[in-house]
Amino acid sequence: MSHLLIVEDDELLRDALSAQLTQAGHTVTSAPDGERAQALLESTRFDGVLLDLGLPQISGMEVLCWLRSRLPALPVLVLTARDGVEDRVQGLNAGADDYLTKPFSMAELQARLGAMLRRARLPAFGGSLELAAEGTRRLRLDAKVPQAWLGDEPLELTPREWSLLSLLVTNAGQVISREDVLLAWQSEPGEGTGAGVGSNALEVYIHRLRRKLADSGLNIRNVRGLGYMLESTPP
Repeated sequence: MSHLLIVEDDELLRDALSAQLTQAGHTVTSAPDGERAQALLESTRFDGVLLDLGLPQISGMEVLCWLRSRLPALPVLVLTARDGVEDRVQGLNAGADDYLTKPFSMAELQARLGAMLRRARLPAFGGSLELAAEGTRRLRLDAKVPQAWLGDEPLELTPREWSLLSLLVTNAGQVISREDVLLAWQSEPGEGTGAGVGSNALEVYIHRLRRKLADSGLNIRNVRGLGYMLESTPP
């Protein structure tokens, strides 16, 4: 699941959010004010932020503007008691991905948070994808470049290899069919000669990716009759 930062000065609400989101499977870190939030954001990698606007010392809006200048792709869900249209517009224009007014239901918060995190991870939205499991090297994809890294080393990928790896990482632990891959390749240019978009070409690209991920602890498994699955191999 995701590593979330909750920035909320109300201790009871902060503890309740932490407990609920931890129970939902997330790793949660919390901060009672904007100063502490900025220190955590400078030292720790987070997948998403729940940010109250009414913070002491440094306001939530200041934190949001500061965060956007340094971590423009980090998803932020604003939590606030300010329910006016102008307040919502100001928060969204400052860079919030979503906006939830207090009081709110935990079910709605989790639904909005889940949707925000899913959007941020989709390559089509220019987000990044990351895969790290016990016994594996961290694999990270950035669709804005596009580029992939295994640990700190960049992977040299052709456009079709990139498209295939993106599908596998997005659906890690699940089977993707040959049809899914071939459909994604329809918009990709041909590479070299004799490498048309077809099942035989797909086997060639699967073999290439397996070699490039050979020392990563990750494996592309052929699921007979269904397609392919990216999985971690036992250490």
